[in-house]
Amino acid sequence: MKIIISDIKEGSIAHQLNLSQGDEIISINNTAPRDIIDYSFLVKDEEILLHVKHKSGEEELFEIEKDFDDDLGISFESAVFDRVKPCANKCIFCFVDQQPKGLRKSLYVKDDDWRLSYLQGTYITLTNMKEKDWQRLEGFHPSPLFVSIHTTNPDLRAKMLNNPNAAGIMDDLERLKKNDIKIHGQIVLCPTYNDGDELLRTFEDLKKFKKILNSLAIVPVGVSKYRKENLKTVDKDVANFVIKAVEDFNLQMKKNIAMASDEFFLISGQEIPNKKYYGNFAQIEDGVGAIRLLRDDFEKCKRKLKKSLKKPCSLSLLTGLSAAKIFEEFRKEISTEGLGFEVIGVTNKFFGDKINVTGLVTGQDLINEIKEKNVKNAIIPSVMLREGTDEFLDGIKISDIKKQYPDIKFYIIKDCYKFAEIMKIINSL
Repeated sequence: MKIIISDIKEGSIAHQLNLSQGDEIISINNTAPRDIIDYSFLVKDEEILLHVKHKSGEEELFEIEKDFDDDLGISFESAVFDRVKPCANKCIFCFVDQQPKGLRKSLYVKDDDWRLSYLQGTYITLTNMKEKDWQRLEGFHPSPLFVSIHTTNPDLRAKMLNNPNAAGIMDDLERLKKNDIKIHGQIVLCPTYNDGDELLRTFEDLKKFKKILNSLAIVPVGVSKYRKENLKTVDKDVANFVIKAVEDFNLQMKKNIAMASDEFFLISGQEIPNKKYYGNFAQIEDGVGAIRLLRDDFEKCKRKLKKSLKKPCSLSLLTGLSAAKIFEEFRKEISTEGLGFEVIGVTNKFFGDKINVTGLVTGQDLINEIKEKNVKNAIIPSVMLREGTDEFLDGIKISDIKKQYPDIKFYIIKDCYKFAEIMKIINSL
């Protein structure tokens, strides 16, 4: 276990001590923190004994006196310093398990660690929790956690997760309730497994956890061409059933807790709900409410778009097939004279045509579309790229595509839930 410093805040205590990126923290008050949670508690003391190993190999002890609320100004490479708890499940719907070989190693990592759930919002199943984990969780009392529920039927959950420990979900939820640890729940809906009556049973069982259930996202299973199990995708009938079941559940709970993801509404052909349906958009990373945010932002932005351009210009927005439908609606309302605004829905040949979300578009898929279309200026959502890089899932980089197509100007938009960045691009032309 190495606790490596990734950054030092200028002017901070650590900066004054001449600590630097790459130095290693050995201990704080003779204790080696297991994660950022331990670290946060240890540095609260007004007197700190900090043991550091510099990049040079030299070790140094610092006796620090500070105010209780003063931070040391240190950032780390990872929020977890010891071993991240791996996922012990073999879920029938796991997307990690339905990827081809040859992608970067990080894409095959499956974690199931409550610390990352609290710190970063990743979903956990609670199937690998030991008693010592529960005791630490209950002592620290982190809220909220993000919990993959999927179903409350013990036998069905054990089957879907391919893990007998998964059958204890109701006991796990009871323990969280006893300790008043709030959760955001998730149900990956797999037709013929946890839909229909099984979904209604899950909703009924979850009523008793109203006190701790902050939100509940229902998302459709994604099925790539590499999926071995014969899973069905959500069709219009299933989508309509889920939307109605969610509505009934919320009426019974007397508040909007459950939310069907955007894809259910696209499949069913029903209108995307208003903002009230999504509450504080707590499940936005699961595709719940993204279209509503995007549409609302477009309504604000379209009035601020330039009336005309000094010189005619073409822009091509390349995005997943689902999002392309929404942006095509926007395109029809854009009336900037001299602007050729094109929406290109990228067909996912890498994972298969059943995968239509923007975040799973690969570099080669993008190149395929560029080859077929006369693209001059390309707008690309950053959600296609590995965070903090210009690298797609398949390892191809934006810089690689630029070399292949030097005449194309690329614009990367960071926030795919807003139209404002696209508006700024248009208004800058």
